[in-house]
Amino acid sequence: MAHHFARSLLVLAALSLSGCAAFSPDSGMTTVSELTSQSISKDVAFVRTSEGEDAVDGRMRQLLSRTLTADTAVQIALLNNKGLQAAYNELALAETDLVEQSLPPNPVFSISRISGNGASEIERQVVGDILALATLPFRSDIARDRFRQAQLRAALATLRLAADVRRAYWRAVAGNEMVVLLTDAKATAESTAQLAVKLGETGSLNKLDQAREQVFYAETTADLATARQTAASARERLARLMGLWDGGLDFRLPNALPPLPRRPLALPSIETDAVAHRIDLQIARLELTALAKSLNLTEATRFVTLLDLAGISRRTQDPEGAPFRERGFDVQFQIPIFDGGEVRVRQAAETYNLAFNRLTERAVNVRSEARDAYRSYRSIYDIASHYQREIIPLRKIITEEMQLRFSSMQVDIFALLTEARQRLASLRGAIDAKQRFFLAQSDLQTVVNGGGSPAAGSDSPTTIAAAAPADGGH
Repeated sequence: MAHHFARSLLVLAALSLSGCAAFSPDSGMTTVSELTSQSISKDVAFVRTSEGEDAVDGRMRQLLSRTLTADTAVQIALLNNKGLQAAYNELALAETDLVEQSLPPNPVFSISRISGNGASEIERQVVGDILALATLPFRSDIARDRFRQAQLRAALATLRLAADVRRAYWRAVAGNEMVVLLTDAKATAESTAQLAVKLGETGSLNKLDQAREQVFYAETTADLATARQTAASARERLARLMGLWDGGLDFRLPNALPPLPRRPLALPSIETDAVAHRIDLQIARLELTALAKSLNLTEATRFVTLLDLAGISRRTQDPEGAPFRERGFDVQFQIPIFDGGEVRVRQAAETYNLAFNRLTERAVNVRSEARDAYRSYRSIYDIASHYQREIIPLRKIITEEMQLRFSSMQVDIFALLTEARQRLASLRGAIDAKQRFFLAQSDLQTVVNGGGSPAAGSDSPTTIAAAAPADGGH
């Protein structure tokens, strides 16, 4: 009988080994690359060799050799950001968990020797966890779902970095444009302030008007200093996201934001697209599937949580007789007298319900976020377009007419300076509106594909995974 049990144990182990997972050549990065290219059409690389580092460095030097666009900034970050590389390391670690969960439990060998008064006894045992071996296909299936989740989390980290880089890029370029505008405004204000001082010396300008011109120059100087600091901080944040060291801080950025598109995007099915494509929802769905399988496994093994089979071979040496050998087996199992598995089943069921409710809540929030992001995008486009089509051209006409009237001495210099202040305010408003449009455009792409910051109360894979072990609680 012991021989038959040992043979059955070996056969079951052989069948289990036939379905074991093996390490993939790319640690699951093919799926990450496909998801990323579908959403943002950019290359990703998991750098683990010196040859890979050299290839990335060469690509970066090529991209940094010209003025950066939003797309090139994103590409540099996806290749060079070490935080993203750490996320890919986590994916590689998740693959080790998959391989580990697909392997059958190692048998335990033991040998003991007892002697005394000339007699000796040697016992050998091989112990196998039959329950773990029987549930191996189920646990391996759950581990595959967990690995698929890890791939989606790596893709989500990639999209989040791309979204952050785009936002930082638009803020940095808008900062440059604001600096250029205020630099010109400061030069004009300085000239008028000096003119006011000279007119005051001749008695042609009273102290009140002199103070008005001086304060305009002082305020413009302060605004320019603030704009320079804002632009420098935005540039530093962009450099951090791109993973650039000191030598890469001389990258070139445009001095002005690009023009608005001729017409805004029309996305009538944005809610459906967001629910279908959001990677965080895909992660939550896989989590729910894994928890359902874990719940089924827990229910199936609620009464039996320990089942070990040991083959025993014992050789006894007696000085008064011939040595003899004994063979047999030992079976260990737990009797569910006090704990019939109700606690584990209840925990698994409540963990599943928790994940289901969070998935439903997240789906509702995603639809709302999609609607809100599109409304904001259209509204901000209309505002920025209104500045470009109406306000700025009218301000240009007013400035030209005021200059003509000043040349013909129909208005004095103070009216011209008042118009200069108002035009400066309109130009600053136009830059701000255009910056908010490009940020809204980035947010719109993010809300459809995923990549934004996790919402408060959203499904957290780490929390849920901790609540429900991948082996169903065994």
